[in-house]
Amino acid sequence: MRVTRFFYILCAVALAAAESIPETEYDVIVVGGGPSGLSALSGVSRVRRTALLFDDQQYRNAPTRNMHDVIGNDGTPPAAFRALAREQISKYPTAHFSNATVTSITPVGHGNFSAFSVADSDGNTHTARKVVLGTGMKDILPDTPGLQEAWGKGIFWCPWCDGYEHRDQPFGILGPISDVLGSVLEVNTQYTDIIAFVNGTLTPEGKAAATKKHKDWEEQLQAWNIKLDNRTVTRIERLQDGETHQNKTADLQFDKFLIHFTEGDPVERNAFITNFPAVQRSTLPEQMHLNVTDDKIVVNFNGMRTNMTGVFAVGDANSDGSTNVPHAMFSGKRAAVYLHVEMSNEESTSKVARRDGVLTRRRLEKEAVRAIGANLEPQWEQAKRKSV
Repeated sequence: MRVTRFFYILCAVALAAAESIPETEYDVIVVGGGPSGLSALSGVSRVRRTALLFDDQQYRNAPTRNMHDVIGNDGTPPAAFRALAREQISKYPTAHFSNATVTSITPVGHGNFSAFSVADSDGNTHTARKVVLGTGMKDILPDTPGLQEAWGKGIFWCPWCDGYEHRDQPFGILGPISDVLGSVLEVNTQYTDIIAFVNGTLTPEGKAAATKKHKDWEEQLQAWNIKLDNRTVTRIERLQDGETHQNKTADLQFDKFLIHFTEGDPVERNAFITNFPAVQRSTLPEQMHLNVTDDKIVVNFNGMRTNMTGVFAVGDANSDGSTNVPHAMFSGKRAAVYLHVEMSNEESTSKVARRDGVLTRRRLEKEAVRAIGANLEPQWEQAKRKSV
């Protein structure tokens, strides 16, 4: 009798473990209030998933005057774009916002069902079944005086985002010699007067690095009439601000800079493209032990899934190889679709298991052993509630 009774107790525990989806405050928590995070929130809200978006108000494109190459929003200031997006998403009753910073994300799921506990800088803790990281990247700029102040305002790294407004003006490339040809191939249709300021990297080592990328880099630079300046840059002086000196009808901005060196005369340019590194803005990927390669969170393109079940990464923080606003929006929406279907599959599996309600003795024994080994007490409480 005792054996039989204990077996049925094990059965009840096993059923509770096998069928239950973790109860959480939200279906999804999105970390990051840029285009990728907003797109993910919009996507899950449209199918009535409950979601909380954390926006610490740190954005890679914040210094930029205007967004470009964003269909329907060409020329829109980034802040205006985000404000309108939040206003439109707020009409969905399942969408929620917080301006706190996420400090930790801890897995708390069981079995095949993911769940997470998310702590924030306000001292609050929230739970969700899925997490979307749209935490972005941070550009690592040299401490050259004048560079930081001009970032996104005549000095930029994306020719699609900013280059057109400075077309046909005297142009500069800032960065190591190994990256110059790559920039030239991106901007050659916009400018003809180009000087590459390689800041002392035109050395045997620098040339070897350039050759590793393009064997005939010297011949190609000569073919495009690119001038090389190997002097050490000491500061960048703004002479004119394109915010106030522009032709709005022709979509032209007339920034003007004087670049100074340790020796020789300064050189005047109207705009620059740069080749500086970028790193993960957030420490969460490292804390969560996500796979990161070349400072990008590794994802499976089919769904933007990371190596941690239930965690998705979107925007320029992930490894899918694109860094712009349209890509960010695409990746956020893609993650939203896949995680919604993933949750629906989990819910369907749970419903079927509850509906069938019959398991073989062997399967029950396996489930019971697994449940006891994992965490008996909460499963026992669930079993008792089910028996009432």
